[in-house]
Amino acid sequence: MGSILFKRLGWIAFWLLLLHFVIEITGHHYIYNTLGNTVLQGRLGPGIQEYKDMPNRVMAVDKPQPWPISERFGKLVLTDEEEDYHQEYESVSFVVIHRDSLIYEQYWEGFTDTSRSNSFSMAKSIVGLLTGVAIERGEIKSVNDPVYHYLPQYEAGLGKQMTLEHLLTMSSGINFDESYINPFAFPARANYGDDLEALLRNYEVTETPGERYTYQSGTTQVLAFALKSATRRELADYAAEYVWKKVGAEHSAFWSLDHKDGTEKAFCCINATAKDFARIGKLYLHHGNWNGLQVVDSAYVAASVNWPEHGAEYPSESYGYCWWLGDHNGHEFFFMRGIKGQYVLVYPEEELIVVRMGRTRNVGSGKEHPEDVYDYLDMGLRMIKE
Repeated sequence: MGSILFKRLGWIAFWLLLLHFVIEITGHHYIYNTLGNTVLQGRLGPGIQEYKDMPNRVMAVDKPQPWPISERFGKLVLTDEEEDYHQEYESVSFVVIHRDSLIYEQYWEGFTDTSRSNSFSMAKSIVGLLTGVAIERGEIKSVNDPVYHYLPQYEAGLGKQMTLEHLLTMSSGINFDESYINPFAFPARANYGDDLEALLRNYEVTETPGERYTYQSGTTQVLAFALKSATRRELADYAAEYVWKKVGAEHSAFWSLDHKDGTEKAFCCINATAKDFARIGKLYLHHGNWNGLQVVDSAYVAASVNWPEHGAEYPSESYGYCWWLGDHNGHEFFFMRGIKGQYVLVYPEEELIVVRMGRTRNVGSGKEHPEDVYDYLDMGLRMIKE
């Protein structure tokens, strides 16, 4: 009996060693990191605070500007139905800003107004913002600049036609595989791998840029490398100096890296408080102006979110320059969005900003955007009309 057990253990060890060998020689060693941060943590996807176990670069603050408090603050509450909704989808933060003042905030699961949470793809909107800043500063001429001006590896084939605007509007034509289930697709390899620059070399421009919208995390990562080339600065340092400090962030943020002192994961992973994320919404609500300081050019903001007077056209009607675009009850709104229901919702008609952070989302069906986008927006609209 003992010899049979010994043989079985030997075969198990053999197959595990063989699997390890195959993983290593095929360059999929990131799988271990993936399993360690997901399955072995009791979940099937990334966590909202896994930055604590990852290398980060700090986005520092300077002269914090706390949100003005509305006289209505403390007088508003969620309805029982709304509270149940937040509980069902595991919200951790819900913040409502009206006319630049805080009117409501609530936190769950031990989170507070100083707790940082992963932005996930909301980071893409900040990369779009940084592109506008670089244009304003003259480090980039315009969104029509060919990408190969900054990344020479694209000066060949269809890549030569690719512009920064194609990256901003998710119409690059690069063959990134955007799957959140496949552990061998770009998102998992990028989030849990340790060399983004090497990873991008596995992909190329295979379609004519500008012809088709395809949402891809890799496209924003290419944009980030172009920004780094143009500005000669690390992305988090640039964001801290020209955005985070300018908008009076109260708390430092952490931008997760592919390895220690490495490259920012530009497609995701800015870890900040809900009220500090709300500042990006306010900045765009006011056409790039923060309390009299023009942080980014108003024309660029208009192009990003398709203000009616701008008349911009994009490959997708629901996606501008790294910002999502929508219509609710006949009124336009725009927003930042993360995969687990991270939102900064901006509803210009009512000067309303709603921020929600959490662990799961209500995708729903039959609407242009996830169902909970409209539900959280309705909660904010109800509050300001009470």
